[in-house]
Amino acid sequence: MAIWNPWRGCIRYSEGCKYCYIHMGDMKRGIDTANIIKTKDFDKPVVRNRNGSYKMKSGLVNLCFSSDFFIDKADKWRHECWKMIKERDDCIFLFLTKRIDRFYDCIPDDWGEGYENVVICCTVENQKNADYRLSIFKDAPIRHKCIILQPLIEEVSIDNYLDGIDLVVAGGESNNHARPLNYDWVLKIRESCIRHNVDFEFRQCGTYTVKDDKMYKIPVNKLMAQAVKAGINYSANRRIRFYNYK
Repeated sequence: MAIWNPWRGCIRYSEGCKYCYIHMGDMKRGIDTANIIKTKDFDKPVVRNRNGSYKMKSGLVNLCFSSDFFIDKADKWRHECWKMIKERDDCIFLFLTKRIDRFYDCIPDDWGEGYENVVICCTVENQKNADYRLSIFKDAPIRHKCIILQPLIEEVSIDNYLDGIDLVVAGGESNNHARPLNYDWVLKIRESCIRHNVDFEFRQCGTYTVKDDKMYKIPVNKLMAQAVKAGINYSANRRIRFYNYK
């Protein structure tokens, strides 16, 4: 699995961004996160070795995990990225976005029903943003769709938005000041996925997780392991191979 960050920096966009790991990390290093800049890896997918082969190997590519691929500050660069994505049809490019309302402003002219090698994951954290973003997402022409409910900061119903979704991921917030994750919220999302025959993954617990009315504080390095121990992931036997991206 490769990581491609053509630019870095981001701007807090909604409630889920409160304890964003990018902002927290940059603050420790004295970096202005609001300064959106191209990185030295901007053309990473198409850089070649001396023998003419691509340096970046085929397979899954986590795209723009240090920013948002649809952020407006990167409008002047994104068209170049789409060209590289189209060229590297041997790779699957997966990115997360809170800015799905910019979808039609950000796709290339030849998008059509979507590029086969692009997975778009719409991120929501509460019911207000689920209703707004997912109502756009469900009708958008995208071949491979994933819903990310992380950090999940309140109970959310997504039953109305699961048609055409390949995978739903739920998880809590990771921070000493994190808002609690109620395990019942996760179970209800899982039940929705089972009803609609959609793959579900419990990605990580929250630093503060409530189960059976008891609050637990879980070390950051055990959040994912504890989620795995819960044993509640659901496979609808329709998951496209490239979703195994942990």
